[in-house]
Amino acid sequence: MTVVSVSMPEELLDRVDGFADENGYTGRSEVFREAARNLLTEFDDSQLEGRELMGTVTVLFDFESSDVEHEMMQLRHRHEELVTSHVHSHVGDHYCMELFILEGTLKDISTFVGKIRATQDTLSLDYSVTPVDRIDGVV
Repeated sequence: MTVVSVSMPEELLDRVDGFADENGYTGRSEVFREAARNLLTEFDDSQLEGRELMGTVTVLFDFESSDVEHEMMQLRHRHEELVTSHVHSHVGDHYCMELFILEGTLKDISTFVGKIRATQDTLSLDYSVTPVDRIDGVV
């Protein structure tokens, strides 16, 4: 097996180690292998390929310690054909939530989600994808 080196904040590594211990993993490598498999197969759903989809993407970030808000605005503008609606909301004293409503293909939505994942300092990302076309008379 190939050995790789990954940089991450100490706090995140501590969480990974705690997760491994609490859930019976043999170590952090096993956690990272499973996470990589899950991430790579996340949008690999043959029932969604080639269909028109609706997606919702929710992003949470600390607006005082990052430039995530600017990055979200840039993504929204670069993907105008995909983003049908957008909501920005303040949560608590230091946080912002961005909600994107998307319409497009699996590839377009997965690319958009990937770009958000690659944005430094996002605290959480949640999304869902739903077909909006009809196949065999069923939505």
